[in-house]
Amino acid sequence: MKRYDVLIVGAGHGGAQAAIALRQRKFEGSIAIVGEEPEIPYERPPLSKDYFSGDKTFERILIRPAAFWEERDVAMLTGKRVVKVDPAAHTVSTEDCETIGYGELIWAAGGHARRLTCAGHDLIGVHSVRTRADVDRMIGELATTTRVAVIGGGYIGLEAAAVLAKFGKQVTVLEAQDRVLARVAGEPLSRFYEAEHRAHGVDVRLGVSVECIEEKDGHAAGVRLAGGETVETEMVIVGVGIVPAVEPLMAAGARAGNGVAVDEHGRTSLPHIFAIGDCAMHANAYAEGLPIRLESVQNANDLATTVARAITGDPEPYNSVPWFWSNQYDLRLQTVGLSSGHDSTVTRGDVASRSFSIVYLKQGHVVALDCVNAVKDYVQGKALVVGRVTPDLDALANPDVPLKVLATNGPS
Repeated sequence: MKRYDVLIVGAGHGGAQAAIALRQRKFEGSIAIVGEEPEIPYERPPLSKDYFSGDKTFERILIRPAAFWEERDVAMLTGKRVVKVDPAAHTVSTEDCETIGYGELIWAAGGHARRLTCAGHDLIGVHSVRTRADVDRMIGELATTTRVAVIGGGYIGLEAAAVLAKFGKQVTVLEAQDRVLARVAGEPLSRFYEAEHRAHGVDVRLGVSVECIEEKDGHAAGVRLAGGETVETEMVIVGVGIVPAVEPLMAAGARAGNGVAVDEHGRTSLPHIFAIGDCAMHANAYAEGLPIRLESVQNANDLATTVARAITGDPEPYNSVPWFWSNQYDLRLQTVGLSSGHDSTVTRGDVASRSFSIVYLKQGHVVALDCVNAVKDYVQGKALVVGRVTPDLDALANPDVPLKVLATNGPS
């Protein structure tokens, strides 16, 4: 049986960063990364953007080249899915019945794309956007595809829709709620992106419910909506969130909710087992201490570094400000903070100019910013979020007043 001092389950951003941070902190023990996919760690955000569009090759989205891992003596156990964790024996078991031992286990398995449950969800031509293989299958079908239905108006769905629109496809976005980005942004930003997609020829439909995927010769041929209308299509892209990949930890007795629960150092309730990234539920200071699960590169990387510090005997609690980004058409959206629970918004700049920021406030203090083609606001706005600043609202709305000036006003 192979055994490693640190075994990392998951070859995404969090798993890769955990190994990098351990070596940076002079950890000399053995390290291995176990990944379900055949590839070594690669960036996930470009899958629905630059990789899908062909602007970046796969080699350009590798987190590090193969030689990097070899030089740092990080073993890559690719193409292996962990299905069982035995905390008492300090082992994991893979789907192909291999047993691997560990001293410390870092669970960075992320999640799997949430699938539809309706009839036709498994037809040829129905896709998720979670792995390189997912996107390669979509690319392989583009030549025979004229019409695409995107189910879900979140970031993944909208980013894919933007790429497909640029390819000249007829794209229909089907969103169950009354606006796109409803879970992650305020209404002004939602309406802006709806208008942008429509201006690029995308048919954005809100408040619609999918009844089933219709087939023709075993292939997806349409999306039937509640009420009977069918949106004809040759390709269906499903972007309705992820299911955290935590079943083996839960079966082993780990405390869990919406993901596996971790403390401020990334520890689960199981001894010598940490969890990071999309699957880890943690109390977040920027969500007023509520337990949340963040699906972002920032969270994966920063929590990985927190765990590396704990393992190497230099613990520091996780307290990073969340940030996210999205590229659609020529629009660069950068978000800092968490807007959930806000009670008011202020818009900086002219939305029609396609360069503006929406500032989210709660009880007068800044909790988040959505910055569209407004890099300075994004960079300077972080201090407002971290400092819980209560700014003058007129000055906040004036794009000629730099946010760094308002940051000196101090916390609420």
